[in-house]
Amino acid sequence: MPDFVRVASASDLPAGEMLIVQVDGNEVALASVDGQIYAFGNECTHRGGPLGEGILEGDTVECPWHQGRFNIKTGEVLDAPPSDPVPTYQVRVEGDDIKIAKG
Repeated sequence: MPDFVRVASASDLPAGEMLIVQVDGNEVALASVDGQIYAFGNECTHRGGPLGEGILEGDTVECPWHQGRFNIKTGEVLDAPPSDPVPTYQVRVEGDDIKIAKG
């Protein structure tokens, strides 16, 4: 069973918004969509653009640098130029605490 670490408060993440947090020195983007919170690597696999500063539409995030698009639930590439998926993380919400699985 993975270890979960608290990364933010649910009250800090309004519906339809994203928040960038730090986990073990890595940036992870959180997104609140349809009552669920998803966590994925903040770095675009194309040129390292900050996905958490991109455009969130439903379960898709668009990189602000070159408009590559990823599914935030699976990390899957939806539109080039990236060819590699971004990592995703298990999320657990306990009360107001957002926790994600380490490693």
